[in-house]
This record gives sequence, C-alpha cells and structure tokens, in this order.
Amino acid sequence: MANVVVIGAGMGGMAAAARLSVKGHEVTILEQGGTHGGKLGSFRRDGFVFDTGPSLLTLPAVYRDLFIKTGRRELDEVVDLRPVEPGFGYRWADGSEAVLPGCGVGAIASALGDALGGSAADDWRALLRRAGEVWRLTRRPVLESPLTSYRDLLPLARNPGDIRLVAPWQTLRAAGRGAFRDPRLVTLLDRYATYTGSDPRKAPAALITVPYVEQTFGAWHLGGGVRMLADALHERCLERGIDIRLHTPVTRIETDAGRVRAVHTAAGDRLDADIVVANVDASAVYGRLVDDPAARPAAKSLAKATPSFSGFVLLLAVRGRTPGLQHHNVWFPADYDAEFDALFGRDARPVDDPTIYVCAPDDDLMRPDADHESWFVLVNAPRQGDGRGCVDWRAPGVAEKYADHVLAVLARRGVDLTDRVLWRVVRTPADLADEAGAPGGAIYGTSSNGTRAAFLRPANQSPVGGLYLVGGSSHPGGGLPLVGMSAEIVANLIGRA
Repeated sequence: MANVVVIGAGMGGMAAAARLSVKGHEVTILEQGGTHGGKLGSFRRDGFVFDTGPSLLTLPAVYRDLFIKTGRRELDEVVDLRPVEPGFGYRWADGSEAVLPGCGVGAIASALGDALGGSAADDWRALLRRAGEVWRLTRRPVLESPLTSYRDLLPLARNPGDIRLVAPWQTLRAAGRGAFRDPRLVTLLDRYATYTGSDPRKAPAALITVPYVEQTFGAWHLGGGVRMLADALHERCLERGIDIRLHTPVTRIETDAGRVRAVHTAAGDRLDADIVVANVDASAVYGRLVDDPAARPAAKSLAKATPSFSGFVLLLAVRGRTPGLQHHNVWFPADYDAEFDALFGRDARPVDDPTIYVCAPDDDLMRPDADHESWFVLVNAPRQGDGRGCVDWRAPGVAEKYADHVLAVLARRGVDLTDRVLWRVVRTPADLADEAGAPGGAIYGTSSNGTRAAFLRPANQSPVGGLYLVGGSSHPGGGLPLVGMSAEIVANLIGRA
C-alpha cells in the first residue's frame, strides 16, 4: 500500500483519489481553499443558484465509469442527470438564428439546414462523419492513454489514409472553410476551439471531435446545477475513507535523488508521501512546488506553450421570463477574428464586440420561482496580469465598466435586461486566479494553439519519480470529460498497491 498525497480537491484530484483508493492505496487530499470541486463552483443568493465553472456536461460515460468502479451507487443514483432539449440557441450577426437539439448529429444537421438553408445540413453531416472517424482513431491512443512524445502516436502513422483524415497540419479554421459553403457554419465550428481556450486559426483540426462528442453523446445538465457532480464525487471520496483536508495550502514537494519524499504545508506540517498527485496548474507545480533537476526539462517545455485565455462572468438575477431563451445560448459577433486578436494579440484587451454565451437552466432548483431566471453570462477574456496577453482586471473601475459594456452589447443584439436585473455579481479572470489557483485565470492551463500543443501540455507522469499530474492543465486537457480521463490515466499509471 502506497501513501498517496493528492494536492487539490478539484474534479481531477478527487477522481484520481477515488480510483487509487480502490486500488488499495492510502490517500490524503490537501486543498488550499475552503471547499471541493476546483473550478466547478457555484454561487447562491436569494434563491438564485449559478454554476460558476462548467455549465455543460458531455460524455457522461466517463463519470458513470468512475462511479461504477469506486462504489455501490452509480452516477444516475446519486445525481439527477438530465438531457438538455433543445440544446443550444445560436444567433449570428446577420440576424439569423438556429435552435439545435441537444443530441443527434442527424437531427442537429437537419435543424441547421432548416435555419440556414442551402447545403448547411449536408455539409455539417459530412464534417461530423469525418469527426467520428477521427474520434475512433484518436480516442484510445491520444485521450485515454499517456502521451509523452511523438513516438506515442507512431501507430497512427502506419496508415496514410488515417494521417490524411486526422490532418495534423490543418487548423480547425481551415477544416471549416474546406467543409462549409456557409460562413456561419465556419463561425459555429470556430466556437469549439474556445472549449479549450484556443484560437481556431491555430488550433488543430482534430478538435472537430469536440462537436462530435457533444452531439453524439448529448448535452447534459444536473438538477440543481453541474456543481452537483462535484458534491457527489466529494461524497464518494468520503465514503471510501479518503482524508480530505481543506484550508491546507501546499508550499513544497520534497524530493530526494529525483523522487518525491514528502509534501510540506503552509502550516508547517510535513506529510510523508510515496506518491504525489498534483491537481494544481502544471505551471505552479514546476514553477513553485517542486525544485528538482529532473523536473527542469518539463518546466522548459511548458514555458513554450501558449496559455489559454480566461473568462469574464456575470451572474444575473433576472425578473421575468425571456421569450426564445434556451438552456445554452450564443450570440456571435460580426468579426470573430477581432475577438481572437484581442485575446491572443501582443496588446491584449477586453473584447469590444465579444461572443456572448448565456446559460439559463429551466431548473426550479436554481431559481426562487418560475417567474425568474438565473443567467450565467460568459465572455472570453484576456488573463489577469501586466504582461503580454494580460489585462489588469483589478484596476479600479475596469470590471464594472466592462460589465456594463457586455450588457449594452447584449441589448444591441436584441436582449435588453436594463429593467429586469435584480442584482448582478461580476467575476473576472483575477477572481478565477485567486479562487482556483489558475495562473492569470487561464481556464484550461495551456491552449491547443499550434501543431505541437498536445506535446507541450505536461504529461501525467512527471520526470520526477512518484510525481503525477492530473486535471485540465495536464494531458489530455480541460473540460469535465478530459479531466475525468486524466484521472483514470494517472490511476492506471500508478497501479495497484
């Protein structure tokens, strides 16, 4: 039996802890904050409830597998898992709009055809067929397995047809332009790069698997909010006897001769550790927590990666019901490229004409009564800081001024909430950095920008013996499904006691 210390009670840390406890290890989780769940947070006030992190669950099979293998009660027994129908409402700058089902590639393609006309339905089906083949080729060797170098993907190179299908040299934007005759579909596909905090002009075409997964396996909500998944996983860890210590920041991972020996806390405690699983941002692991020669090459590789962008959030308590509002809503700008220039350019700045995403669940557990709505409003935003690609969101007046601007943009796009907002809470990249320990508030750690991005993302098995990385800043990436996959990879790497 190994003595395992998990740093961070985020979804990756708790999932890895639960899986490792089944394998016979003694597991302790140290969490710097006052609650579990990491970025999967919530906010409650006056009967209004908001998810403050992920507002959508896709590929629930990842968490169904986790709960099946770690206890008696399955996922659907411990949370109220609900399919979202309809799934999404999209509005483009030219005034066109489409309401799409939450599941079913064919049904979604038909809805796009009905809304946009022309060849939209056939073109979307064709791209999603390709996406399904890419998913089949890459799921096991890329997403469900450790990835340390190009050599890990050599099996994919044996068939030239597979290489052409995946097209590692192609960007997501190029894939869209090659597949679609309607520029609105290119914009729709571009949005899926933002699921990894990336620029579609630089992110790989393989991200076509993101809409494939979403539309094949469905869009899901949890009664009471997606945060309920974190609560259920926390309860599972407690059931397994895992020691979870809140308000316990870790200051150092002690190593000796290239192997972990202990973890030190801010309170001055030293916990012996045979194995350390770090569910904190990889840049904090290699930049602050561990100082060992074996870790330096990994730190240098990470420094070459482009950080993901962050998010600017408004939590709005809204009076009355909004006609035509769906569970998930997106208003696109006239110039999507200008948004990515603002996020990734040398002179980063809040986006003047941003894409606006609104999650407004039709869930009685998330509002005081049926005549009110809880709006989670998200706008892509530069990270917190004073360097390249950053904005000082802490500067006086910056956050409130931009909040007013976002609501004004939404009003220009046809949804004026001026007389309906009871109160609002503003959350900036600085808040995300403070609460989740994400450097600069980068939502996904590193972006997927560039053909080498997957190899710049830190591997789950560190060069330091006994040190493993889990969560959105490590392989295979951010988002609830991938974080769950990273936990399974780590547990399998560590193995049984």
